[in-house]
Amino acid sequence: MTHEREITEPVDLCLPSGRLNPDAVGWSRRPLHLGNLRGWGRAKRWEYWGVVTPGHIVGLVASSLDYAGVHGVYVLDRATGRELNTDAVVPFARGTVFADRSGLGRTSVRGGGIEIDIEEGPHGSSVRATAPGVQVDLTMPLPDGHESLGVVIPWSSRRFQYTVKDVGRPVHGTLTVAGRTVAISAGDSFAVLDHGRGKWPYRIRWNWAAGSGPGRAIQLGGRWTDGTGLTENALFVAGRLHKIGDELRWSYDRTDWLRPWRITGTRVDAHFHPFHEKVSRTELGVLANETHQCFGHFTGWAETDGGERVDLDGLTGWAEEARNRW
Repeated sequence: MTHEREITEPVDLCLPSGRLNPDAVGWSRRPLHLGNLRGWGRAKRWEYWGVVTPGHIVGLVASSLDYAGVHGVYVLDRATGRELNTDAVVPFARGTVFADRSGLGRTSVRGGGIEIDIEEGPHGSSVRATAPGVQVDLTMPLPDGHESLGVVIPWSSRRFQYTVKDVGRPVHGTLTVAGRTVAISAGDSFAVLDHGRGKWPYRIRWNWAAGSGPGRAIQLGGRWTDGTGLTENALFVAGRLHKIGDELRWSYDRTDWLRPWRITGTRVDAHFHPFHEKVSRTELGVLANETHQCFGHFTGWAETDGGERVDLDGLTGWAEEARNRW
């Protein structure tokens, strides 16, 4: 069992002053935090949906950095390796609407040829997005008893992040690329949500890995949480969350991102085998980003709260390193 404090009742992320609410620090099995950010300039809000199907990988990001909206629509054809990628930077995040609570409300962004609309409610989520040559229309039902990982990372009373990592959601709908429509079915496709609300340091680096498969999913993070007393690590079995409180060791080759990765800790020994690398770079003066996101398959194991080792073989997803100046 983890040493970290579990949040079990609804709580505001921020105090009326805009500083971090101490009662919000901890982790939860379902979205309980109200992202009531105050102030301007360091606040970050985003919704990222990653979807893995037998034929494609789809990534949709809607975000506000206060002084800019940074949005993206990405599609990888797994058979050919062809990528379609549209990114947009919108000054002062004009045309953005973000819900304050994960799982409830509407998120909508416009700009640079991208439109993304997300509707969330007690029975699930729907996502519709358009970009040049791409249309996405997806529904992510919320199964009974399904748990997600929410965690507040406290760097200080002024710098903190609330994230929800919802891994292994069933998904169905359609993906249209260059006029060709492909059906996405819940039996063999999975979605991952990364919901973020917080006030970040100007420079940050993180690792993130997520993998999904029938009845199992894994969520692993690193670097950005180190030393805070909390992690964003969890194993999911049949929709049930098993919180992993260890800080993990990440091993990978920054000169060859497609070599195998290894992520280890007391309750995790995960091996990640990439088949494709997506590279994103932004250089806009004060705003800069470099992300190497590799898609691939997992092997290895992770341990439940009761000490059972669960096989990760065959889970599909990604592992990444991101460096931000924002």
